[in-house]
Amino acid sequence: MKKLMKPREAEQSCLALLQLCDVVSKLTQCQAHIVKLGLGNNPMVLTKFAATASDLKAVDYASSVLFSPDSSTHLYDAFLFNTVIRAYSQTRHAKHEALRCYRVMVKSKVLPNKFTYPFVLKACAGVGELNLGKTVHGSVVKFGFCGDSHVRNTMVHMYCSCSGGIESARKVFDEMPSLDSIAWSAMIGGYVKVGSSSDAVELFREMQMRRVRPDGVTMVSVLAACCDLGALELGKWVESYIEREGIGKSVELCNALIDMFAKCGSVDKALKLFRGMSGKTIVSWTSVIDGLAMHGRGEEAVGLFEEMIGDGVVPDDVAFIGLLSACSHSGMVDEGKRYFSMMVERFGCVPKIEHYGCMVDMLCRAGQVKEALEFIRKMPIQPNPIILRTLISACRAHGELELGESITKELIRAEPLHESNYVLLSNIYAKMKHWDKKTKTREAMDKKGMKKIPGSTMIELDNEIFEFVAGDKSHKQSKEIYKMVNEMGRKMKKAGYVPSTSEVLLDIDEEDKEDALNRHSEKLAIAFALLNTPPGTPIRIVKNLRVCDDCHSATKFISKIYNREIVVRDRNRFHHFKDGMCSCRDFW
Repeated sequence: MKKLMKPREAEQSCLALLQLCDVVSKLTQCQAHIVKLGLGNNPMVLTKFAATASDLKAVDYASSVLFSPDSSTHLYDAFLFNTVIRAYSQTRHAKHEALRCYRVMVKSKVLPNKFTYPFVLKACAGVGELNLGKTVHGSVVKFGFCGDSHVRNTMVHMYCSCSGGIESARKVFDEMPSLDSIAWSAMIGGYVKVGSSSDAVELFREMQMRRVRPDGVTMVSVLAACCDLGALELGKWVESYIEREGIGKSVELCNALIDMFAKCGSVDKALKLFRGMSGKTIVSWTSVIDGLAMHGRGEEAVGLFEEMIGDGVVPDDVAFIGLLSACSHSGMVDEGKRYFSMMVERFGCVPKIEHYGCMVDMLCRAGQVKEALEFIRKMPIQPNPIILRTLISACRAHGELELGESITKELIRAEPLHESNYVLLSNIYAKMKHWDKKTKTREAMDKKGMKKIPGSTMIELDNEIFEFVAGDKSHKQSKEIYKMVNEMGRKMKKAGYVPSTSEVLLDIDEEDKEDALNRHSEKLAIAFALLNTPPGTPIRIVKNLRVCDDCHSATKFISKIYNREIVVRDRNRFHHFKDGMCSCRDFW
């Protein structure tokens, strides 16, 4: 007769078997062994079982065994739940499961501990549900874990990850009795995520004043803020700060530096950093290809892509987006078509909507509107509104106004509450000089409470970011700025500049149209720069919208008249103006 194991022996036997588990099939055998030995309610064994399942990416199996309604397991503890919740919270597409497990924990009347909430809050951040996060915050207060720094840090991260939670995040952050680099990084990163990059930079400066040493994660967020603001000088300072403070240059930090320099207008510096980098990843290659694309250096981008393939790096779908974008911005239509085919035939990448969008953009920029329309009709997936808006803009630019009107009306029917669709239709009617229809379109926008996004331009000067909007008179130098704008206008006309009054979408006389053009935000920013920077030094500005034809023409004249290199980053690309010429060769 076989001798029965004592409880302690049985427990140690199961723990040893679980330690040896390296495949899921062995895990199922262990689970049968646990039941056979009567250990279905042994917290230590169950926790080890859950941890092993997590290591084997089989947490769903463990959860079904432990928490299903017909499970024989009833004796739970916080450590068991924490193990499963943590596993789910660290799995990209299983955040909802982590929260479901937390609900089972509460329903089972198992008291959470301070290790529970960082995982639960991380799951809330993953699903981005603010109200749910607030409910969990309430539980944190109820169970008295507000004083734990790890819980508070994760709470800041959670609020920053939910779109309307940035103010709550700052409130939690400000109420923390002590702040480590993790808390600062979470808050700075949160500001960047919601587009409040100026606040991110300001908070980083406060962090320095408090003498808290940042880590690589902090610096990646600060560099992302520099990218957003186009703050090259700040970005350069950040690079020297990283060197001076001896902050380890991880691959992620090197990639962030490359991305910053490329998006702040110094793509040659980005290329230099890339060349000196060891351990390049696909992200490193793609960042430089994207940067070259934005600067209209398509041939170099294509050359770098070919070099990447030659080095044995297999391009992913993101790399092809950068490559096709480079072909689009440089008018390389034949090359773009060839690489689109190569993506499918040689590398087996299934084109996504972004790739189709690049192709449509490329054809539209080249003036091939009818071919772009035919391409859209043959796409195996439905075009998204971005692709249709690209086509509509091309119709307006290349005189296909009736086609543009027809497509825009269809888009408005599909998206009746998207303001940019009405703006597109209004612009087409203005180009057609159908002022009554344009007025009715604008009135429809007003009735629905829609407003056109105003043009704005940012400029970095003496470690400060200044922002101008069209017709802005809020700056303390406003009087001098408009005086400079008038001077620019006189000198440009003398040099042969003719205002593109067709850009003014109003039924007003030509003189008023010229005045409206002079109040565009980039002209105000350039005038401000001419007043406040030494003669001959470069001017760098960042615009939130695509640069208009008139401002593009005017900036060419200004660069020659005032002997300034003017670098403009608009919504789509960079323009380098010098000696009356633009790097885009009037192709944007």
